[in-house]
Amino acid sequence: MKEELERLLRTRWAGRRIVYEPRMGSTNDRARELAEQGAPEGTAVIAGAQDAGRGRQGRAWLSPPGTGLFMSVILRPDIDPARIPMITLAAALAVREGIRDVSGLEPLIKWPNDIVSGGKKICGILTEARMKGRTAAYVVTGIGINVNVPGFPPELSEIASSIRLETGKEVSLAETAAAVCGRLEEMYETFCRTGDMSALKETYNQLMAGRGCQVRILAPEGAWEGEALGISALGELLVRRRDGQIEAVTSGEVSVRGMYGYI
Repeated sequence: MKEELERLLRTRWAGRRIVYEPRMGSTNDRARELAEQGAPEGTAVIAGAQDAGRGRQGRAWLSPPGTGLFMSVILRPDIDPARIPMITLAAALAVREGIRDVSGLEPLIKWPNDIVSGGKKICGILTEARMKGRTAAYVVTGIGINVNVPGFPPELSEIASSIRLETGKEVSLAETAAAVCGRLEEMYETFCRTGDMSALKETYNQLMAGRGCQVRILAPEGAWEGEALGISALGELLVRRRDGQIEAVTSGEVSVRGMYGYI
């Protein structure tokens, strides 16, 4: 995997240092250890399988050996820490484009961090940062893609899919990693130039699942519904409430009608 990926990479810095292990607990945890030790920006940590993979809010991430890409990339952005969450959106766009490049599949992005096809999740992204004073010492962006998973247990089959299931063909894990690294370098540099999503917003909105559709927002103050309009330059999800008011959503679980069992 490592040698093949090194041959395929066409990037200047993303993935130029690769740490690969056939099995590890969590690529994000390992990347954080390396970042603490001074690993350079672009270092990619890849596992053949994870024993403790996780998604948002501590949810477990299914990581069977040989069927998925489990990769975390160390970033060291010089930006306002309040804007770090937007890196997840830039990474989602990069992963979506990378999947298309390598497989021909045209998935969509479910705000803020899922890649979906046919209403089912094929990739999740988890971004974690360590602060040093008022700046970010580093950011770790973890990417878990269901590449060649042949099937899922009944409790997941209605909400999860893979590139193989969606296209009917297997895809090289190394080629997938190389494509994602290339797109991540592109999207991340664009994001860093502006410090927000302004230069990526139009593309993101074109590829956003549920745009113009009914969504349900599960917020601390209670659940509410509205029409998803797209994202703002700050990466917020813009939702038109039933009374016509447009609200910028910055956090909370978002359910899109027709996906993950939301009817």
